[in-house]
Amino acid sequence: MEKKSTKEIVSTVFKALTLAMGVAVVALSVLEVEGVNMPLLLGLGLTCAGISLLNK
Repeated sequence: MEKKSTKEIVSTVFKALTLAMGVAVVALSVLEVEGVNMPLLLGLGLTCAGISLLNK
C-alpha cells in the first residue's frame, strides 16, 4: 500500500464531505424534515468543493 500525502488525504476528505452534504440535503428534502438549516449544509458542501478544487 502506498503512502498518501497529507494534501491528498485532505482533498479526499473534502470531496467526501461535499458528496455527503449533497446527499443529506436531498434526503432531508425528500423526508420533508423541518428545522434543518439546509442552506448551511449546502454552503458547507460548496466550501469543501472549492477548497478541494483549489488544492489541485
